[in-house]
Amino acid sequence: MLLYNLSMPIFEEKREELEHFEAMMGVPRGRLAVTMDMITDAMALVGQHGVYCQSQRWPGRPVLDVQIVMKGLTDAKELIQSVMEELKKQPLASSS
Repeated sequence: MLLYNLSMPIFEEKREELEHFEAMMGVPRGRLAVTMDMITDAMALVGQHGVYCQSQRWPGRPVLDVQIVMKGLTDAKELIQSVMEELKKQPLASSS
């Protein structure tokens, strides 16, 4: 069992998910997988918000701040995915 920094409540909050993914993928990739899930959840919430906060200038599109947040989340996911791919190239034993 891995010990986590107890001053970081996210490790306690996501303990089961972290243990599951870290066991399957190694510590770095497992933590990134949980992070990806959290970003995906945030994107879903922002997307729902965008449905109700429509742009006056461009009907059918979310307001600009929602678009900016969604782009930031999408970009973050892409970067995390690229790191996960790089880590995947390394042997599992060296990533834990």
